[in-house]
Amino acid sequence: MHLAYPAVLAALLFCVGVYGVLARRNAILVLMSVELMLNAVNLNLVAFDVWLRDTLHAGQALTLFTIAVAAAEIGIGLAIVLMVHRNRGTADVDRLRDTAERPGSPGDTPDGDAPDGDAPDGDAPADDTPHGEKAEATA
Repeated sequence: MHLAYPAVLAALLFCVGVYGVLARRNAILVLMSVELMLNAVNLNLVAFDVWLRDTLHAGQALTLFTIAVAAAEIGIGLAIVLMVHRNRGTADVDRLRDTAERPGSPGDTPDGDAPDGDAPDGDAPADDTPHGEKAEATA
């Protein structure tokens, strides 16, 4: 068997995976594209192992290791995507940029100083407003 056939197939699979990562907006499709890229690497590892006639079969051993890593990656990735989808209602990658806290959120200032008259060490605020009333107003 020629080495060119599996190498070309692996290159095509890898290119499809790269296109899927760059062009897709759905997080699940991005994870599937990463899996395509890992399968292209696995195909190359096995093809070169057969071509070199390695007696230790190092390419196949690395392929098994890559499959185990891919399974763990897809499990954790899907768990994260499901949690984000439950919290936000979408799995769109472009909308996930909103996960960072905005500077206008309560208790967060852009320059890192204490917010609105609060002492930096957490003492009572300067305007003598009890904390219970603030909690009721925001709740």
